[in-house]
Amino acid sequence: MAEIKSKMVKNKDFLTLKDYSAHEIMHIIGLASKLKKDRNLYKELLKGKNIAMLFDKHSTRTRLSFEAGISQLGGNCIYLSSENLQMKRGETIEDSARMFGRYLDGLVIRTFAQKTVEAFAEHSGITVINGLTDTYHPCQALSDLFTIYDAGLLEKKLKFTYLGDCNNVSNSLMIGFAKLGLDITIGCSSKYEPAREILEYISGISQESGSRIILKYDPAEAVSGADIVYTDVWVSMGDAHSDEKIAELSKFQINEKLLAYASPDVKVMHCLPAHREMEITSEVLDGKHSIVWDQAENRLHAQKALLVFLYSG
Repeated sequence: MAEIKSKMVKNKDFLTLKDYSAHEIMHIIGLASKLKKDRNLYKELLKGKNIAMLFDKHSTRTRLSFEAGISQLGGNCIYLSSENLQMKRGETIEDSARMFGRYLDGLVIRTFAQKTVEAFAEHSGITVINGLTDTYHPCQALSDLFTIYDAGLLEKKLKFTYLGDCNNVSNSLMIGFAKLGLDITIGCSSKYEPAREILEYISGISQESGSRIILKYDPAEAVSGADIVYTDVWVSMGDAHSDEKIAELSKFQINEKLLAYASPDVKVMHCLPAHREMEITSEVLDGKHSIVWDQAENRLHAQKALLVFLYSG
């Protein structure tokens, strides 16, 4: 799919892909492609700006990609843990947000409730980026769309299959695919299928974009002829470990036997961290079909592109 160029109205915040048009998403993807080829682009864009990262959840890729990206764009990154702030002693989110707005030029939040991110955006007066909530992970989905674009596969005929637990990542992927008018197949158990409100939202925008969300409860049917097969962990951060859930999803493990139903040139994606031999085997994760490490690297380029989009012009 070629990069789309048009006059766009920028959003100050990045809370969910719901707020972004197909044109804006493709514009950011195009920026990511340019930044991957030349890491010196926009190297002084954030000069003099202080951007904090407030994390309630542990992180590797989100933290590293934003810290490195902000630095490469000339900005100063401040890492914060809520454990060390007055919010842990009862200061309200609204009061904290107002103070953050007096000190900072931007904030990346990785937390539990989506309403926390929305409250910071409403009360801080600065650019707020959703680094992950229990409901959405728009930075991951944006980076994944760039990875698919970078692999030359982001086009209408793509068959993309997501397998396993339906969570914040699959929610954001479904929204992104629907915005771009692309089909997405979700291979899942009926016990752990997408939330009704997400499906209802996507149904609304799909009428205009032409996208289809296809639910399959049989893993072989879900991956049949797939160009890309994607998975995530089955037990997300903050979830209680569930032997029943793991047993229920076990048939959706990505292994060589299951991949035999996909396209011969199938690419495998995983947003990491991976629980090897659970949702994916090491043979696949480290094998010839895996583009997982390119996918992980692309978090840096996509994050930088998002920052350029939000802070330039």
